[in-house]
Amino acid sequence: MSLIYIRKAAKNDLDQIMPIIDEAKKFLKEDGNPQWQSGYPNVDAISTDIEQDAAWVLIVDQKVAGYTAVTSGPDPNYHQIDGRWNNDLDPYVAIHRVAISNEYRGMHLASYLLSSLISLHYAEGVRNYRVDTFRRNEIVQHLVKDAGFIERGTIKNDDPIDPYRVAYELNL
Repeated sequence: MSLIYIRKAAKNDLDQIMPIIDEAKKFLKEDGNPQWQSGYPNVDAISTDIEQDAAWVLIVDQKVAGYTAVTSGPDPNYHQIDGRWNNDLDPYVAIHRVAISNEYRGMHLASYLLSSLISLHYAEGVRNYRVDTFRRNEIVQHLVKDAGFIERGTIKNDDPIDPYRVAYELNL
């Protein structure tokens, strides 16, 4: 039986995180999804996540198997929405850059990662969660809908390939 848990990422995890990010980029490209095909996220973005204490890793049997970042709002990308947030008054966290190693793909570990992060932040008093993804990223859309997130509309960021994202919110 495998030991599976999440923890904050540290600088010395970067060598294990970046191959997972690169695998995710390749997976998205092969799936015909333009997300993450402009060079982002790169080492600088992940390093910044770690420095800002926003980076999380999924550990399976003492090996980094997944990565994500969780930031406390307000997120500037979420100020304008073509749609409507259900709760725009209370604090929220935003979940970004979810990636699972090819070695663990298909084992529902992204669901485990997401539910663990929600549970952990819920225990700290967070009741509102946001996530966004490319319009063509049906995998993440399915993942967040299964976790109880509701589609709230479209947001726009500065991505050169496709700036529009489907935005989701979970209110507990």
